[in-house]
Amino acid sequence: MSTTAETRVSARHMRLLVTGGTGVLGQAFLPLADAAGHELRSPGRAELDLFDPAAVQAAVRDVDAVLHLATRIQPLDKMQQPEAWRENDRLRAEASAILVTGALAADVQVFVQPTVTFVYPPDQPVSEETPIGDVPVILCSALDAERQAARFAATGRRGVALRLGLLDGPGTGHSRPNPALGASLHVADAGRALLSALSVPSGVYNVCRDDERVSNRRFREAACWHPRS
Repeated sequence: MSTTAETRVSARHMRLLVTGGTGVLGQAFLPLADAAGHELRSPGRAELDLFDPAAVQAAVRDVDAVLHLATRIQPLDKMQQPEAWRENDRLRAEASAILVTGALAADVQVFVQPTVTFVYPPDQPVSEETPIGDVPVILCSALDAERQAARFAATGRRGVALRLGLLDGPGTGHSRPNPALGASLHVADAGRALLSALSVPSGVYNVCRDDERVSNRRFREAACWHPRS
């Protein structure tokens, strides 16, 4: 039997609440989680208001792990338009805080929050140890979301933040990697990484292709994960 983290994850069936199940990450992750035998709850926007603490509290009841995948990512040509990112900011900052508060009250054991590698300083090799300085306004909410995962972890539970490279592949709007941005990731590998994240220790992890400006070494070693595409 394989000893990879992905096999270890599949060996324990968990009850998962997954937000953003119809998005690019959700579509990559949910079939893998289902195949691994996990029990899935993935309410849509009409079924769960992520900004309603009472509704979130009810949704997280009796689950083992929460994966907050909901985003409203805009095209790259809107990178300099903060107003276009307001809903995404709310999902990453406000909704993440509500989910963590609800998950702590419900004694959920794992919280997984994907963010982005773009928070790093540009034009130099970086790892998770690289200090994060000032970031563009549209990236502040990514760091807010990571702080919520850290708040969850501070209670002794496992809080995991995955800084993903720019996604490419089906549904992403990018048919091939863009190495100029320093970190890239096929969406199928992102789905596999989310599954592996259920078993890794608390912390922040870069998830991207090998040999890019952003190091993926910490996650490769912790999860026995490697990019396939």
